[in-house]
Amino acid sequence: MALLFFGTDPNSGGGNCPAVRVDTDAAQGPELVLQGKFADAAPRAACSQDSPPADDEGVIRIPVRMADQIGKACDAAEAAGTQL
Repeated sequence: MALLFFGTDPNSGGGNCPAVRVDTDAAQGPELVLQGKFADAAPRAACSQDSPPADDEGVIRIPVRMADQIGKACDAAEAAGTQL
């Protein structure tokens, strides 16, 4: 697994914080790997109404202030996908 690190929450102050990575070796093509706090019951229930999570899925929270890192990760994943 090749994970490219794109950053953490700029307001977190260090470890154990939301983070954004790209897995360039995923079987189906590049994927975003997001690290964040598990959402509580209310957002999980709301998400389940639209698209119930599978047994191997979860609902997490990522701060909006991480949009820049997420955008860069998306760009890199898209570029890596064209090279497969």
